[in-house]
Amino acid sequence: MGNAHGHRKHRYPLPQNPGPIYAPPAHPQIPSSAYPSTTQSQSSSKMLSLPYAHVDSSLRALSGQAEGFGRFAIGGLHGPLHKVTTLADDGPGSLREACRRKEPLWIVFEVSGTVHLSSYLSVSSYKTIDGRGQRVKLTGKGLRLKECEHVIICNLEFEGGRGHDVDGIQIKPNSKHIWIDRCSLRDFDDGLIDITRQSTDITISRCHFSQHDKTMLIGADPSHTGDRCIRVTIHHCFFDGTRQRHPRVRYGKVHLYNNYTRNWGIYAVCASVEAQVYSQCNIYEAGQKKVAFKYLPEKAADTEVTAAGQIMSEGDLFVTGTQHGLMTESVGCGTFHPSQYYQTWTVEPPTHELKQILQHYTGWQSVARPADHQPMVA
Repeated sequence: MGNAHGHRKHRYPLPQNPGPIYAPPAHPQIPSSAYPSTTQSQSSSKMLSLPYAHVDSSLRALSGQAEGFGRFAIGGLHGPLHKVTTLADDGPGSLREACRRKEPLWIVFEVSGTVHLSSYLSVSSYKTIDGRGQRVKLTGKGLRLKECEHVIICNLEFEGGRGHDVDGIQIKPNSKHIWIDRCSLRDFDDGLIDITRQSTDITISRCHFSQHDKTMLIGADPSHTGDRCIRVTIHHCFFDGTRQRHPRVRYGKVHLYNNYTRNWGIYAVCASVEAQVYSQCNIYEAGQKKVAFKYLPEKAADTEVTAAGQIMSEGDLFVTGTQHGLMTESVGCGTFHPSQYYQTWTVEPPTHELKQILQHYTGWQSVARPADHQPMVA
């Protein structure tokens, strides 16, 4: 499936017709006409151009289908179906009551509307929070994934979180095997997604970020050298006019591919102390601020050297006067390659078509809840 560098993958990843193989180019601004054309009609469903398009065929097909570092996340695959029946903040039938239970659960919603959270909603291990089939918005506070593993969060909206250190989704400490898929996040007082304090093996896919300042922080601060273990994949996301941190990275290894980032206020992606960012086939479209990549040197707590991290750009598209801002010396030195950790992922050229798809098929989606073919467990 992959070449020696591991970055080949089916362009259309439907299992019944894998389609052509695509290897992205090394030059960041090679025209899209140079890519091999698809053997399938461009007029066919646009969803074919998105990864894991088959996961809505049955409810639990979502489990284990993440690409990248979060690919092992199974959520509540082996637990019973659990139905949220009220929009109340707590109590019987609430999302909070379901998330605090210790056993695996596949959580779905019987109601649509807004859940006003008075405090962080803590999610325990082996949970899938599946918003398909309804439109559920969390506001007031956000989700907290603390010392947990195997959590999938799909098809929810997060908006209007208020208070000091209030993030849409806060992942810390020591959490792993997390997948955040098709969520819309906007307007929180702190971050939209923060991944810190030795949390790792996380994938964020097909999410829509808007109306926000500090979008995504990966790695807490220079004193937390344990964050060297962090590994995150971010793909097919739409960063829509958010100001900064798409993401900002300290210590961690981050693979970005097929994202569309436009009209940022300060920068698109920032590498701070010991960060390793592999940016592949993304679309960067500047507004007033033209430079996409920023380096902020810092000193790790256990060294005497002040330095920024590294950003490797492969196949990225910089449009409307965007300047990449890459370091002119030692670009890519000390930067990991994703194939060191996983062999395949779905990547395609950063074309105008991809940009249109990411504007329409990221964030919360109006999709029916798939049938659950697994029998109920008592």
